[in-house]
Amino acid sequence: MPKKVKRDWKTYNDRLVKRGELLLDLDFVENWEKELEEMNRGKRGKPYAYPESLIEFLAFPRYFFRLPFRQEEGFVEALRKFVPELEVPDYSTICRRINSLQPKFERSLQDLGDDVVVAIDASGIKVTNRGDWIREQWNQKPRRGYLKIHLVVDTKTKQILAMEVTDERTGDIKMFKPLVERASGRARIKLVLADSAYDSRDNFNFLEARGIEPGIKIKRGASGKARGSLARRRAARELLQDEEGWKRKVGYGRRWVVEGTFSNLKRFFGEFVMAQKFENMAREMMLKAFCYNLLIKLSAST
Repeated sequence: MPKKVKRDWKTYNDRLVKRGELLLDLDFVENWEKELEEMNRGKRGKPYAYPESLIEFLAFPRYFFRLPFRQEEGFVEALRKFVPELEVPDYSTICRRINSLQPKFERSLQDLGDDVVVAIDASGIKVTNRGDWIREQWNQKPRRGYLKIHLVVDTKTKQILAMEVTDERTGDIKMFKPLVERASGRARIKLVLADSAYDSRDNFNFLEARGIEPGIKIKRGASGKARGSLARRRAARELLQDEEGWKRKVGYGRRWVVEGTFSNLKRFFGEFVMAQKFENMAREMMLKAFCYNLLIKLSAST
């Protein structure tokens, strides 16, 4: 039996404490004028009055503490007591800018190195939290719609490399290629781990064409014949002959990292989205992923 690894609790606690510093990182004040100058260069119409880094900063209390936009204005007003030169946007400006924010996802990622192993999965996020209230107060059964969140997670750093947001009717298998393509633009991927929901000849051929090793679990009862995919046949035969051996070979157990990421996202930011329109819901989830990566990146810097 392998020896149990003792956790370094001091380092673990220091990393959690370090995350709190991000919530009060006011570096954007020093670069305020320079950032605005770059943002307004060549812009038509009314120039921006507030830098994008300020809006990204305000996304943290918005989604981490579920702070309404009016309270966000009060939050900045309170900070002004400590930073007198800080200009305070009104709540409607904060709302408009956050709902149009497109964070530079790569900026939230730490150095990933080469030969990255990733895990892919999908999970649901409730569109609204009012269904439980209606059910309790009025004994009704409203349709509980949800979004489907598709993630690619680096199994080593536990950061999100790519995210796609779809409606509940979109199948997991359809999003496999877009996810891998987007993640490949941010890291050199060596191996992709995924459950049997992603088992298809097209996906195996897609990975083989890109030189990526497949760690996709074959569906139970599936045929081991090629039928247009030699890569899938090799994986199917290995798994059908010795499933546990195949799991150890590809390190299939590392797939738990993506499941843990979904759990962390819901625990940190809630199991529902606050936006009303689909495009804003998708942007909200992207911002949450951006904030999550920054927290992981900051923890790793200790």
